[in-house]
Amino acid sequence: MRVKICGITNLRDALHAVESGADALGFVFYKQSPRYISPKDAKKIIDKLPPFVERVGLFVDEGIETIDTVSRYCDISRAQIHFDVDEESLDAIGLQVLPVVRAQEKEDLYRFKDRYRLVDTYSESYGGSGKRLNLEWFNGIDCSKIILAGGLTPENVAQVKQLGFYGVDVSSGVESVKGKKDPLKVKQFINNVKNL
Repeated sequence: MRVKICGITNLRDALHAVESGADALGFVFYKQSPRYISPKDAKKIIDKLPPFVERVGLFVDEGIETIDTVSRYCDISRAQIHFDVDEESLDAIGLQVLPVVRAQEKEDLYRFKDRYRLVDTYSESYGGSGKRLNLEWFNGIDCSKIILAGGLTPENVAQVKQLGFYGVDVSSGVESVKGKKDPLKVKQFINNVKNL
């Protein structure tokens, strides 16, 4: 299972996550978030990353042109689309996309079922709420294109391994304070995903 550490705001957290085995880092370009990072600061971090690390930009209520411009400037490899959007709009974005399903019921899990997608619990704050989804919803569903987010921690992430998700995404579950990662929690989280 792949691991994305989201809400990266500084180089130290970024490099530690990569050294600990993270497959992807998430950068939040949403000004209302306590984990917001400016494109300029994100670029400074991304420019210092080793190769083969996925760089995901999280966008909320932005136009296609803005998403493309910020992504090109920062060298973002995939845009995480954290707002309601249709397939046509996703296809118009100039790089690979990761639509977010903010699930309120089991039927929501079938949205974008032919794409890789991130499934998070519904929250007014667009992620980072620490709330968990009902794992029973995933029984009988093909989870091979789903990245699970929402309420994951080093202590509980092992519970989701048998469901066959493509990956997991964590932000608040490995923080010391909002926007700053706890190195030990990051390492434990990744170890518990990769080594159990």
